Amino acid sequence: MFIRLGSNWQLPKAGAQAAMHVRKYLLKGLHRLQKGPGYTYKELLVWYCNNTNTHGPKRIICEGPKKKAVWFLITLLFASLVCWQWGVFINTYLSWDVSVSLSLGFKTMDFPAVTVCNASPFRYSKAKRLLKDLDALMKAVLERILAPEPSHANATSTLNFTIWSHAPLVLINEQDPRHPEVLDLFSLSGNNHNGSAGGSPAPGRICGAPGCKLAMRLCSLNGTVCTFRNFTSATRAVTEWYGLQATNIFAQVPRQELVQMGFPGEHMILACMFGTEPCSYRNFTHIFYPDYGNCYIFNWGMKEKPLPSANPGAEFGLKLILDIDQEDYVPFLTSTAGARLVLHEQRTYPFIKEEGIYATSGTETSIGVLVDKLRRMGEPYSPCTMNGSDVAVRNLYSDYNTTYSIQACLHSCFQDHMIRSCGCGHYLYPLPPGERYCNNQDFPDWAYCYFDLRMSVAQRETCINMCKQSCNDTQYKMTISMADWPSEASEDWIFHVLSQERDHSSNITLSRKGIVKLNIYFQEFNYRTIEESAANNIVWLLSNLGGQFGFWMGGSVLCLIEFGEIIIDFVWITIIKLVAFSKGLRQKRARAPYPGPPPTVAELVEAHTNLGFQPDSTAHSPRAKSYPAEEAPPIPGTPPPNYDSLRLQPLDTAESDSEGDAV
Repeated sequence: MFIRLGSNWQLPKAGAQAAMHVRKYLLKGLHRLQKGPGYTYKELLVWYCNNTNTHGPKRIICEGPKKKAVWFLITLLFASLVCWQWGVFINTYLSWDVSVSLSLGFKTMDFPAVTVCNASPFRYSKAKRLLKDLDALMKAVLERILAPEPSHANATSTLNFTIWSHAPLVLINEQDPRHPEVLDLFSLSGNNHNGSAGGSPAPGRICGAPGCKLAMRLCSLNGTVCTFRNFTSATRAVTEWYGLQATNIFAQVPRQELVQMGFPGEHMILACMFGTEPCSYRNFTHIFYPDYGNCYIFNWGMKEKPLPSANPGAEFGLKLILDIDQEDYVPFLTSTAGARLVLHEQRTYPFIKEEGIYATSGTETSIGVLVDKLRRMGEPYSPCTMNGSDVAVRNLYSDYNTTYSIQACLHSCFQDHMIRSCGCGHYLYPLPPGERYCNNQDFPDWAYCYFDLRMSVAQRETCINMCKQSCNDTQYKMTISMADWPSEASEDWIFHVLSQERDHSSNITLSRKGIVKLNIYFQEFNYRTIEESAANNIVWLLSNLGGQFGFWMGGSVLCLIEFGEIIIDFVWITIIKLVAFSKGLRQKRARAPYPGPPPTVAELVEAHTNLGFQPDSTAHSPRAKSYPAEEAPPIPGTPPPNYDSLRLQPLDTAESDSEGDAV
């Protein structure tokens, strides 16, 4: 035990006094809330009409009966107009409309990233061993299409029909639309949907009538569910069929082996110059793009700072001479010759198939570039994203350390649907960890599932709704012109020089069919900025709301505060009345067990001790028993004094009365 010295002993006392003051203040506030504003509904309405700054309500109180009615209708009409106009303006504001502004700027700009690919993804000399069986089957298909009447029944004896059985080509005879006939190119007769898996079926009859169409049969569930993909052109049919079967083959080949089968950069890029500085294939970054094989990116900006353009004009751009080696193309896989290129921002993945253009062999293609910069506002005005972190789709291209783009999102979304629906990923898109690419051996039904998913409108709408555009985007507008290159007068010495540089040969090893020249440059340093801004901001909303209220009602913000005050008082009075009604109902329920006033203690005691005693209840009970005139009532016992102070009352009634006195 110890005693604290000094004046600290006064602190508990001061704290108790402060708590007492707080409690007293809270009790006074509680009593004030229980008391209410002190007005009735009518008094409150009259007070508002007399004191408000709004013009109409004052005339309702001051004028005579007829004018009161007129002014009441006018005020009600104008108040309705104000509410309607407010609803229109608020709805317009919440629609989040934007206005687009276009501004022009002039400055030195970074040169765009340039991605170039060959139109053929692989060299046929390297991929021929993988495509041997497929090419033989393709030649037999072309023979069957071009020669409707087969003359050699044993021509198909050496073909591998394992590939054919998964997605065969068929002829559909639609001469009788109600009963179309399906003819397999290698079946014995029509309407044969089973095909031959490993044998060598004899050639059957082929439909040569104009009503026959070539189609590809896709089946699932062991051939029990089939669909037909129709084509209007046999060229398109065989090209797509060959591409589908080649995809099955390449999906089972390791990526490094696919890279070695593509066109190497040191052979493809013959000459390079940026501005006045020479460059080579070493200044390009290599990526493997499944549609076009080996692609090479100039000025990607991944490891080094992007190169700026010194001046506009062809002399200060990028000049390339490419050898596409057209003679080594895969004959049935690629029917287009040339180079494929795309201009894009630094650190973005190039989507050559969707955004690229072709450059024709034997020509000089000049590409003038203009820059458009797009700036979107973002949510809630525009459904865009800054970096893709708020998009509910896993970006499968993030392994390349590139920024977000809507094409990357759409491709990733399709691959995700492909894996969930078909159990495997498509060869053309990146693969998530732990998943496998589709092939006929491990996933026999993948082709049917893939085409069903690709033609699904619901799948496309789902991916479009899930993916968002980038809020900041740069687009390169191209102006393209072409001319023959080299000219007939200069092609001899040009090809000699290029052959010497590439192959160290005095003979010409190049030809016009395999050479592409590119000139890529800024037309001018002017750039356009297309920027979004809010069409209806909060200042616009408040000014229109205030203008309508002032025009129709002659009011201001203070009038709204007054109106809010009267609304609060109305609610306050209503709550107090509901509480009082509830309290009265509770007291009434407490008195419900007794028909009249509750008995006194003396009456209750006498009832137990004097069995002949009956309390006098006729004065206060409507249910008192009446006796006939000839029958005398029983003689009661002597009652004790009836003191009100001894009257019993329910506890909740007594507590409520004491609470009312306290208030």
